[in-house]
Amino acid sequence: MKFLIVVVISIYCLIFSSIEVKAQAVKNNRDKSYVEEDKLLEKTTLPQSVPDSIIKDQDNNQLNEVVIKSNPSLLKYGANGTIDVNVNGTVLATSSSVNELLSRVPNLVVAEGQISVLGKGEAIIYLNGILINYERFAAIPVSQIAKIEVISNPSSKYDAEGKAVINIITKKSNENGIMGTANQHVTVSKFAGTSTNTLFDFNYTKGNFSFISNYGLQLGKGRELLYTIRTRPNPDMYMKSVLTTDWLREFNNYSNFGLGLQYSFSEKSYISLAYSGNIEDLGGTVESRNSITNNSGNSFYATDIAKNDVLLNQFINLNFNAITDPKGSSLFIGTQYSNYNGKVGDFIEENSIINETDGKRYLKNDVGNTINIMAIQADYSKKIAENTKLDLGAKYSYADIKSGTDFFTTDADDMNFEFDDNLSSDFTYNEKIAAAYFNFGSTLGKNINFSVGARAERTSYNLYTNANGIQNFEKSYGNFFPNLLLNFDFSDDWKGHFSYVSRITRPRYQALNPFVVYQDPFTTIEGNPNLLPEKTHAFEIGTMYKKLDFKIGYTFRIDPISAAALQGDTPNSYVLRALNLEKGHVFFSSLSRSFNVKWWNSTNTVSMNLTKSIDNFYSFEMSPVKPQFYLYSNNTFTVPKLFKLQLLAWYLGDRSYGLGSDNSRSTVTLGIERNFFKDALKLNFTANDIFHKFMVSGNYEVGQTQIYYHRTYTTNYFKLIATYSFGNSKKTTYKKTEIEQSENSRAR
Repeated sequence: MKFLIVVVISIYCLIFSSIEVKAQAVKNNRDKSYVEEDKLLEKTTLPQSVPDSIIKDQDNNQLNEVVIKSNPSLLKYGANGTIDVNVNGTVLATSSSVNELLSRVPNLVVAEGQISVLGKGEAIIYLNGILINYERFAAIPVSQIAKIEVISNPSSKYDAEGKAVINIITKKSNENGIMGTANQHVTVSKFAGTSTNTLFDFNYTKGNFSFISNYGLQLGKGRELLYTIRTRPNPDMYMKSVLTTDWLREFNNYSNFGLGLQYSFSEKSYISLAYSGNIEDLGGTVESRNSITNNSGNSFYATDIAKNDVLLNQFINLNFNAITDPKGSSLFIGTQYSNYNGKVGDFIEENSIINETDGKRYLKNDVGNTINIMAIQADYSKKIAENTKLDLGAKYSYADIKSGTDFFTTDADDMNFEFDDNLSSDFTYNEKIAAAYFNFGSTLGKNINFSVGARAERTSYNLYTNANGIQNFEKSYGNFFPNLLLNFDFSDDWKGHFSYVSRITRPRYQALNPFVVYQDPFTTIEGNPNLLPEKTHAFEIGTMYKKLDFKIGYTFRIDPISAAALQGDTPNSYVLRALNLEKGHVFFSSLSRSFNVKWWNSTNTVSMNLTKSIDNFYSFEMSPVKPQFYLYSNNTFTVPKLFKLQLLAWYLGDRSYGLGSDNSRSTVTLGIERNFFKDALKLNFTANDIFHKFMVSGNYEVGQTQIYYHRTYTTNYFKLIATYSFGNSKKTTYKKTEIEQSENSRAR
C-alpha cells in the first residue's frame, strides 16, 4: 500500500513540475510538424527517391498512405464530461476479458457482477451504439475493441436504464484483403491455479463487402473465496456464525464466438448481420465450512457442492444505417434477438457435527432457465445546420423468462432421493418496454452550445412464482426522463459544462426470481419479486483547462437497489436478498490530468465521493458518513526499438455510507511488451495485482445481526501473452495519423 501511495504522489509531483512545460513544448512541435506535413502532402508529388515503404507500387510512384506513429494516449476528455479510453497499444489491451479490461479503466469500479462509474453508480453497456446486457458483454473479445466511451451524462437517445453509459467500440477495417490475429494467454496464479485463453480473429474485406469472425476458448481454473461472520450479540438470542465459502472453478469450456457480414453502400451507409455467442461450461466444487455458536452449544457444518453448470448465450443483430442528405443526416434501424439457455446440475453433500453427533444429507439441484429478448429501434438524426441537430427515435423490447428449480434430498446412503417442495419453485416473467425520445442540440451565441431532450418509457410486466406460496401479479408504469447539457467555450484551452440527467435502474431478472441458490444449510440467495425500480436525478458541473479536467456533482436516488443478509425462518438461517432502501445522496468531485512526452504517457485521477444511504424499514443500524478517496495512475514508458513498460496503480479508500462501511482496496499492475518480426509478433508479460490487495470487504448491521464479509478474487497472477498478426491486406488511398484518432460514432 505504501508503494502504491508513493507511486501516485510521485507522479503527481512530476505532473505539476517542469515536465509539463517540456511535454507542452514537445506537443507543440509535433502538432506543428503534422500541420506542415499535411500541407506539403496536399501540394507535392513524391519524387522518385521516396522510400519504397510508403509507395504502394514501385512501378507507380503515387502516394498511398502516410502513417505518422506516436504512442497512443490512454484518455481523451470531452467537454461534456465524456471520456474516450483508447485500448490499442495500452495496458488495457493485455486483458483476458472485457470485465478485466474495464476494471483497469479510470473511475470505473468492477466488483460482484456490477460495473459502476464513481460518483454516478451502475452503468449500462452499449456495443457500437446498441444496448446489450451483461451476458452479451461477456462474449466480446478484447482483441476486437478499439476504444471505450465512458458517458457519465447520457442524453435521451440512450436507454434510461442505468445511471451512466459505457459504449464499447470495436475496430473498423479500412483495408482490402485478409487480416487476422492469434492470441495465446497463459495465466499462473498461486491463489487459483493455471488457466489458458486462446483467441482467434479473422477479417476479410473486398470492395464493399466485409466479413469478420472470432473465437476464444478459456480452459483451466478460477477461484473466489468469501469469509463471513454473522453475530447477534443480544444474550437472549446470541449467535455467532463463522462461514467460509470457497468456489474452486473448473473452466471446462469457456468460449465465445462470432460471425459478421457487412455491405457498405458508402463510408457511412451500410447494412450488417452478425451472429455471436458464448458458452460457459463450469465444473469444479464449492466448499462451505460454517461454525455456529449459540445458547444451545456448538455445531459445525461442512458442505461440498459438485458443480455442473452449462450456459449457452446466442445473439443475432441486423442493422441498417444510411446517410439521407448532403448535410449528413442519418437513419438507423436495428433489431436484436438474444437467447439464453442455462442448466444447473449440482450434487450437494452436507456433513454436520451437532453436540458431538454426526449427520449427513445429500441434495440434488436441477435448474433450467430460458430467456428470450427481442428489441427493435429506429433513430433519425436531422442535421439542420452546421451546429444544429435534432435526434428522434423509438424502441420496443420484449423479454420472456422461464425458470424451474427442482431440489431432491435424501438422508440415506442408498441415494433414494425425494422431491423437496419447499426448496423447489417455478418462475415466469414477461416484460414489455416501449420508448420514444427527442434530443435537440444547437448553439447560443459563439461560446455556448446546448443539448436538451427527453425520453418517455412505458413498462408493463407480469410475474408468476410458486416460491413461498403462489405470487402472480401484473403491473404497468410510465416514466418521463428530461435531460439538459450546456457546454461553455471560454477560450481554446478553457471549457466548461453543466448537466442534469434523470435515469432509472430496473431490477435484474435474477433479482426478481425468488428461486433458491444454495450456499450452505443456513445460507441461501433468493430473489425479491417485490423489488421496485431505482430512480436517480444527477447534476454535474465541470471545467477542462488544456488537459486538466475537474468536475463536481450530486446525485439523488429514490428507492436505491441494495442487498443484505436477512434472518430467515429459523434462528440460524440467513437469506441474501436484493432490497430497496428509502433514498440516497451521493456527492463527488474528480480531478484528472494526462500528459505525454516522447517516452512517457501518463494518465492520473484523484476523486472523492461522499455517499449517504437512508432506510427506515429493514432496521439497519445507522453509522457515521465518511468520504471515500480514489487515486488512479496509468503510465507507459517506451524505450525505442527495445520494449514498452506499463505501470497501472489505483487505490479506492475506506467508505462509510450511513448504513455500513466498505474497506479499502487497491491494485498495482506491471507489464512489459516487445514486438518482433516487423511487429508481426508481440510478446507481453504482465504481473497483475502484485500485492493482492483487490479484496472486497466491509460490515453492516441489520435486524440485530452484525455482518462482516471479506471476498477475495483471482486478481493476483502472472500472465504471458503472445499475439501473432497475419494477412495480405492493402489499404485504399488515404492519409492517417495514429494519435488520438477519432472513429465514426455509431451510437444511436
